Amino acid sequence: MRIHKEGYFLLTISAAILIIVNTALYFFVQNQLLSIIVLIFSLVFYGIILQFFRNPKREISYFDNRAVYAPADGKVVVIEETNEGEYFKDKRIQVSIFMSPFNVHVNRNPIGGRVSYYRYHEGKYLVAWHPKSSTENERTTVVINNGKEEVLFRQIAGALAKRIVCYIKEGQPVKQGDDMGFIKFGSRVDVFLPLDSKIEVKIGDVVEGNRNIIATLV
Repeated sequence: MRIHKEGYFLLTISAAILIIVNTALYFFVQNQLLSIIVLIFSLVFYGIILQFFRNPKREISYFDNRAVYAPADGKVVVIEETNEGEYFKDKRIQVSIFMSPFNVHVNRNPIGGRVSYYRYHEGKYLVAWHPKSSTENERTTVVINNGKEEVLFRQIAGALAKRIVCYIKEGQPVKQGDDMGFIKFGSRVDVFLPLDSKIEVKIGDVVEGNRNIIATLV
């Protein structure tokens, strides 16, 4: 299992604390039943953290900047025409993917090209499915220009997610499918597409980053 670099510190600290606690119980408390219960709890707890920071290798089957790949693993919870007021300031098709704490939380570039816009916004921590989370929660907004069209996607923190990480900057060339960021402990990613885009998913679909195409640009 590949582990994402964002998890190295937390996994190391958690392992050290759990080893100290279990060692202290074994040598000083000398209650075998309690030691076994705490050991089982420790292994389960560490396993949950470990799976959260997993980073499966995902190769795109073919590179095509008309194809907009899912930037995150999760469930499609919104497909609607809406007004995007931060960058485009016009009507776009919004596709939103909700990431539960059990999903892979690596975010990937849905298309390749050049980053024409990047902003980080401090904000609230409303639950990720709240209608106002897209405009009021902590979030980043990224726009990639593939030479013909621009696609905007937004990392949004949820009630549990307290840290958004984004590795790309304005003006930077990016490759379709490469890692662009990470959101910790449950969140959402919104994608804003041109109105004539062909949507390839429906609400309720479960998608995986770099594996499922969510839209095709005309």
